[in-house]
Amino acid sequence: MGALDGYKVLDFSTLLPGPYATMTLADLGAEVLKVSSKDKYDLVVNWPPVIEGAQVTGAQAWLGRGKKTIHLNLKKPAAVEAVRKLIMEYDIIVEQFRPGVMKKLGLSYEQLREINPRIIYCSITGYGQDGPLSLRAGHDINYIARSGIAASAGRKKGGPSLYNFQIADVAGGSMNAVTSILAAIIYRERTGKGQYIDVSMQDSIVPFNSMDGASLFAGGNVPARESGLLNGGGIYDFYETSDGGYMSVGSLEPKFWAALCDGVGHPEWRDGKILRTDTPMVKKELIRIFRSKTREEWTEVFSKSDACVEPVLNLEEVSEDEHLKSRGMWPSVEIPLTEGIRITQMGCPIHLSGSPVQYRHAGYPEGHHTFEILRGLGYSDGEIEEMI
Repeated sequence: MGALDGYKVLDFSTLLPGPYATMTLADLGAEVLKVSSKDKYDLVVNWPPVIEGAQVTGAQAWLGRGKKTIHLNLKKPAAVEAVRKLIMEYDIIVEQFRPGVMKKLGLSYEQLREINPRIIYCSITGYGQDGPLSLRAGHDINYIARSGIAASAGRKKGGPSLYNFQIADVAGGSMNAVTSILAAIIYRERTGKGQYIDVSMQDSIVPFNSMDGASLFAGGNVPARESGLLNGGGIYDFYETSDGGYMSVGSLEPKFWAALCDGVGHPEWRDGKILRTDTPMVKKELIRIFRSKTREEWTEVFSKSDACVEPVLNLEEVSEDEHLKSRGMWPSVEIPLTEGIRITQMGCPIHLSGSPVQYRHAGYPEGHHTFEILRGLGYSDGEIEEMI
């Protein structure tokens, strides 16, 4: 039994934040129905490649995991009426339109709670439902730029650095949506009342400034690139090896620092006094030392040492990591509508002992369940074609 067995989610989201959130809910056992427009291009759904022998891309197979999917043109009154019928059976709505769009369609929280007062309604946007920027378009890079994080990330000479990871979208929007929905479920179990959830991706990553943010409001300085303990101002950093690879060094605490010093051949630094007097010299020496061996040689050196020093792995190498395999992070999931084709996917990081996650199937082609679902509401095939 999944932790969310019996809960039903109506998903109107596109791209990454909402779909990742609802995939997590599906992995936890919820029944998720994705509603999308047949004519609207979704960059993530169409992200290549298409899986050989299947009708879906790798991204679609992943983000659609465990979900059903229908097409509806929400600009048509009949399609909106179909949603109003569905809402009687559903617990949770997730949507990702700009503020005000769902209201214009007749599908806002205020409008739908008249039909189902217990509905939990989650809106994910870049800047939230109110405020001067609420209607402004944005992407992950913009939310990071406006959060304060980019101003102190990267190198003094090179400026801000890009990560190949949607921090605001997933770590911010998706995870706060999941957390908020689970909190709202608990609240509804106690009170019988649903509620509205406003998730802003910019809001979500402001706390990611963490110690810098807390320090600033206690009288500290505005953080700058390569000036702090964690952004390159100290020994905590990436170091290039002789073969063009990199090692990560996180040896902050005294015992880890001592182990690092032993590993790089400087036991005289173990007491840490040198860091209080000449950190730039130490860092320069670490840069030189790490360039003296290959990444694999350094990995071997520190494999026997508890120093918080690890190799920088590419994604293919990570997929072969024995630790992550043992943690179940690379499940093999069957692709629907194929003759038993399976694909390895990134798994759900939530580990529950009594109600483990479920990987029921990979994603279906968009709209696959349209006729099945809408016939169940009493619509004829002709009416369904008109709503699509």
